[in-house]
Amino acid sequence: MSEAYFRVESGALGSEENFLSLDDILMSHEKLPVRTEISMPRLGAFFLDRSGGAETDNAIPEGTKLELPLWLAKGLFDNKRRILSVELPKIYQEGWRTVFSADANVVDLHKMGPHFYGFGSQLLHFDSPENADISHSLLQTFVGRFRRIMDSSQNAYNEDTSALVARLDEMERGLFQTGQKGLNDFQCWEKGQASQLTASNLVQNYAKRKFTDMED
Repeated sequence: MSEAYFRVESGALGSEENFLSLDDILMSHEKLPVRTEISMPRLGAFFLDRSGGAETDNAIPEGTKLELPLWLAKGLFDNKRRILSVELPKIYQEGWRTVFSADANVVDLHKMGPHFYGFGSQLLHFDSPENADISHSLLQTFVGRFRRIMDSSQNAYNEDTSALVARLDEMERGLFQTGQKGLNDFQCWEKGQASQLTASNLVQNYAKRKFTDMED
């Protein structure tokens, strides 16, 4: 039976998302706080309440603070024209970076942001002066949490792992599932339950044709 959906790997840790990936599609819709650097005509009706400061021509005034989806903020960001400036989400600011450097394992990443690593990597697109610190924090957070994730995945055979994975971001959950699959496959092999090697359909069909030719 064919699979209903073949998982497409995320590209969020690179320069651009992979829009064939459901994880990247969901991540690109997460909101990012921004500040407008110019007036934006005729867009107030879409982003502002009438009571929230929209001008009479439905323009978004200069200096307005908004929360835009990541994909839209990336599309509007331009260093030369200065259409908008991006404010770092709290989880990536210095205060939280200090927490991560102290002990990254105590943080519930899924609660703070289910795509912590991917979203943080895409923030580097906005040329913030804190980019180097953000990049370093993302790497060190991953390194600090990786061993515990993999140790947990290897010591939870046939157990309920919902509590273990509840605090992991989506990429970490994928690593945990990979570790679990490796453990399960090894246990099956050790018990002699591993899949048996069988001839491919191509080889079987070739053998049948050859046998038929010999009979003729």
